[in-house]
Amino acid sequence: MHVSFLDPYRPRPSAVHRLDARVKLPLTLAFILAAALAPPGAWPVYILLLALVLAAEILSELGVGYVLRRAALALPFVLAALPVVFTSRSGDAAPLVSLPLGPWTLTATAAGVERFASIALKSWLSAQAAIVLAASTSFPDLLLAMRALHVPRLLVAVFGLMWRYLFVLVDEALRLIRARAARSGISDPALRSGGTLAWRARVTGGMAGSLFLRAFERSDRIYAAMAARGYDGEVRAFPLPPLAPAARLVLGAGLALLALLTLLGVFWRG
Repeated sequence: MHVSFLDPYRPRPSAVHRLDARVKLPLTLAFILAAALAPPGAWPVYILLLALVLAAEILSELGVGYVLRRAALALPFVLAALPVVFTSRSGDAAPLVSLPLGPWTLTATAAGVERFASIALKSWLSAQAAIVLAASTSFPDLLLAMRALHVPRLLVAVFGLMWRYLFVLVDEALRLIRARAARSGISDPALRSGGTLAWRARVTGGMAGSLFLRAFERSDRIYAAMAARGYDGEVRAFPLPPLAPAARLVLGAGLALLALLTLLGVFWRG
C-alpha cells in the first residue's frame, strides 16, 4: 500500500479536468448552497440538481459508478437527522406510525418522513459534487483557487501544510506497521496469529504514542528548516493569469442556472 491512495485526484483528458479551478470551486460551492437552500419536498428542484451533477460526472469521465460508490459513504451520517421523522408536525396530519418507547410514544408523520428524505437526498447530491471537484482538480490548483477567491491566506497555508504532511504522517504510520509485522515472528501461536485483544490494544497504543512523538519532533525540524529558508508565514506563488472568456462564460452561466434553481425552490415553497 502506498500513501498515494489518500489523494482523490484522478487525471483524465476531460473537459471538466481542463476547466479552471477558479471556475470549478465557485460552481461546486454554489451547487451545495443551492441544494441546502432547496426546501423540503421540492422534488423537481432535486431532480434538476441530480441531472446537473450526473452531467458533470459524465463529462468528467470519472464514471457515474465511481462517484456514486464514494458518495454512498456519506449516507450513514444522514442517520443523525433521523429524529426529524418523529419531531416534525404538519397541521392536523394523521400520524403514520406510533412506536411506544417506555413512558414516551414516538410518532412518525408524513412531514417528518418528507423532511428526512429531503435531507438525505440533499446530502447525497452535495457529496457527489464535492467528489467530482476533488477527483477532477489537483490539490495545489484548489489552493490557488482559494487564494483567487480571497480566502484568508493563513487558512490557505494551513490547508496546504495539513495536506502535505498528512502523507508524511501516514508514511510514518505505515513504517510502524511494517516494523511491528517484522518483529512479530515469535514462537507463541496466539501472538503469531494476531494476539489477544489486550495485546493488540497495548501494541496499538504504543504505536499511537510513538507516532505522536515522531510527528512532534518532525514538526520542530520542519519549522526550523522553513525558517532557515526565509519562511515568514506567507506562501508565495506567481500571479495567476486572468480567466479565459470561455471560463468566464461557463462560470456566469452556471451561477445563473443555480440561482434560477434556488428561486424555483423558493416559489415551490411559496
